[in-house]
Amino acid sequence: MMKKKNITIFVVLLVSMAVFSQDKLRDTMLVGIHVDPPFIIQEGSEDYKGLSIDLWEEIAHEIQQPFRYKTFNDDIGMIRALDYNEIDISINPLANSPQRIEKFAVTQPFYISSIGVAITTSSRNQFQIFVGNFFSKDFLKVVLLLLLILLFFGTILWFVERRHNKFQFRPGLWGLFDGLWWSAVTMTTVGYGDKAPKTNLGKSIAIIWMFTAVIIISSFTATIASTLTVNTLEAKINSLEDLLTLERIGVVGASGGQDFLVGQGKQPYKVYTSPLQALRALARKEVNALVYDRGTLEYLIRSNQLENKTQLLPINFNRQYRSFIMPKSQSNFEQINQAVISRIQDVSWNEVLGKYNLND
Repeated sequence: MMKKKNITIFVVLLVSMAVFSQDKLRDTMLVGIHVDPPFIIQEGSEDYKGLSIDLWEEIAHEIQQPFRYKTFNDDIGMIRALDYNEIDISINPLANSPQRIEKFAVTQPFYISSIGVAITTSSRNQFQIFVGNFFSKDFLKVVLLLLLILLFFGTILWFVERRHNKFQFRPGLWGLFDGLWWSAVTMTTVGYGDKAPKTNLGKSIAIIWMFTAVIIISSFTATIASTLTVNTLEAKINSLEDLLTLERIGVVGASGGQDFLVGQGKQPYKVYTSPLQALRALARKEVNALVYDRGTLEYLIRSNQLENKTQLLPINFNRQYRSFIMPKSQSNFEQINQAVISRIQDVSWNEVLGKYNLND
């Protein structure tokens, strides 16, 4: 009888321990994060710091909430985990939107950001830039194409005139040069008059070339001017219209910058997996501009010593309010939200922002 009683007590203890263990696991919040400096900065395999980390850990300590981190590769995976209740909270600074507010429990915004634009810079003076552009591949391609067109029309006229106008359009190789000279003089409207067609067919070709040259010289002038423009990207990009005229704009995949650019009807030239990868590509001039969160760009340019190769323009687009996000089923949302409000209203919050150079 005593043995049976001991077994019963043992089973009850096991069940109690299991229930206690499950309650303990249930009480430990699973916090979703992915690396996104200066909000989430990874220093070791499981060592993190950053604005979001500082804010969350202070709140967790204040409300005595045990937690552990779960890492993701990007915002998309983290939002999907929130949707399926695989994590209890995301502390990355996700931007508020009507869809997210409707679907999730969104805390008071703890940081207000905007979309920024970074471009390449050059330490060369204007004369060096002009000379470099003059001997660039793009400019040489334009000149070569122009020479080919001149040679084409000059050769046609020489072929027609060579038997009837031997003194002005000589036979052989020199005659080809005569045709090239005539087409160049005609296109530029210099009008030396030393070479002119005499046959009716030659005159007809000349008329066609004159009108064609007017169109060609206009388009080529614009192309050459744009090719030789001194530091066009460092010139003025003061508005959204200026930004959208750029041809090679880079973005980070699944970011607010990509959503903003696509929303303006502009497809990105190249999509990168991380902001640091995109900034380094910008420094190598793979793209002309990078559109991403302004605070992150400013932090990465400074922390990776890219000031001499990239610069952040003094323009902002698409103001965004960034918050912690939780599933609506979370029972401690109100407690965490109150703690967020209390923390960002504290006078020391500006010091935390300044720690990561995020205060105005």
